[in-house]
Amino acid sequence: MLTILGFTMIATFLVLIMLKKMSPIAALVLIPALFCVFVGKGAHLGDYVIDGVTSLAPTAAMLMFAIVYFGVMIDVGLFDPIVRGILRFCKADPLRIVVGTAVLAAIVSLDGDGSTTFMITVSAMYPLYKRLKMSLVVMTGVAAMANGVMNTLPWGGPTARAATALKLDASDIFVPMIPALAVGLVFVIALAYVLGRRERTRLGVLTLDDVLVEEKTAGSETVLVGAGAEKTPRNGSTTGTGPVASPAPGGGSGSGTDADRPQPPSDEAPDRTPDETPDGDFQGLDPHRATLRPKLYWFNALLTVVLLTAMIMELLPIPVLFLLGAATALTVNFPHMPDQKARIGAHAENVLNVSGMVFAAAVFTGVLQGTGMVDHMAEWLVANIPDGMGPHMAFVTGVLSIPLTYFMSNDGFYFGIVPVLAEAGAAHGVSPLEIARASLVGQPLHMSSPLVPAVYVLVGMAKVEFGDHTRFVVKWAALTSLVVLGAGILFGIV
Repeated sequence: MLTILGFTMIATFLVLIMLKKMSPIAALVLIPALFCVFVGKGAHLGDYVIDGVTSLAPTAAMLMFAIVYFGVMIDVGLFDPIVRGILRFCKADPLRIVVGTAVLAAIVSLDGDGSTTFMITVSAMYPLYKRLKMSLVVMTGVAAMANGVMNTLPWGGPTARAATALKLDASDIFVPMIPALAVGLVFVIALAYVLGRRERTRLGVLTLDDVLVEEKTAGSETVLVGAGAEKTPRNGSTTGTGPVASPAPGGGSGSGTDADRPQPPSDEAPDRTPDETPDGDFQGLDPHRATLRPKLYWFNALLTVVLLTAMIMELLPIPVLFLLGAATALTVNFPHMPDQKARIGAHAENVLNVSGMVFAAAVFTGVLQGTGMVDHMAEWLVANIPDGMGPHMAFVTGVLSIPLTYFMSNDGFYFGIVPVLAEAGAAHGVSPLEIARASLVGQPLHMSSPLVPAVYVLVGMAKVEFGDHTRFVVKWAALTSLVVLGAGILFGIV
């Protein structure tokens, strides 16, 4: 019964958020609470929630201070050179922009932290997607898949968990997997190319000059259209056939429904979004914003390198590192209290959205684990593996890792399920190393799981509904995982 209720609870949650019948926060809280009552353990709901909150509190703290830290770094101009480089490469070609998203996310993922990757990637790419009216779920999907492949780095989490659970060396697990993971990353970039071509077909090809130039006419504002189309007043009509690339702020998430929203006066919007420059020019990040600190650029760069190095070397817990980093960055860059409060206030919405989502997810995971649903689901899956598949337990582990790491936390999968699969494989001569490597292939899909706090940073900063992101990314991420698994089998790694 617990097995059925567990699968039903997860399915109910996914259906409701994808159909937008409930917000993710409401669904993460109310659905598990309701199923906890169905199980007959409603009296223990408080204990389950407290246990879940306790386990996720360090993650919530890390995300809160990480958002503040990288938000300040973006404000003071640390990532402006990256944004300019991306702009030069991508120009205004949707194909290049999507491929650039995948490459940027993969490079930044080398730090091993998904939240950092998503904050930097979205900050750099969001203005391009918004101004060109590209689909924002393409950006979030590609970034999540690229980060999912790179999440298998030994300091990223899953590999370390697999090594700990099976008492193996992390390098013995990861190094042989490099060819298969490289194939997975190439596949993500190839997929980005295909999705970029689709966006180019939908929008047409613009040049940077088309996007950068804004013409003003007496009494009306003009909009810019794609190649072969005419420039027309906003209150007129276009005779061209190309797609519109409006310089007005608030271009939306690809639909352009709020493109005509008037721009507030500059003195009322000191923290305007990156593409809302006073002169209408397209900018990845406003080069004239008051928060820039060019004289402190190398200090901020060194501080970031030290922070990421300490994180990789595990000198201190990650929440503590980001807390110290955020406090240092605010104090040095904004020594006056009103300025510090303004910076914290500017990023408060992202902090509240993400931390609220994490604590809501704690209810979901607390009920799943506290009621025993997750254990029964895992036991049912393992028990239903046919005996004839024993010699192929590595393949079975790889296949199971795709749904299980989506519906479970990495801790639950690697410490609860993988040891059982390893024991079953050992009885048929399958080594624990093969099981450990196969257990990594589900990570491209795992990074979009509703139980992964970093994904809320991604969709929150990109202003994308979680249900829309889920509908788009699940099929592509699952396919990426299968490609990694196939490459592992082909190379004899799994």
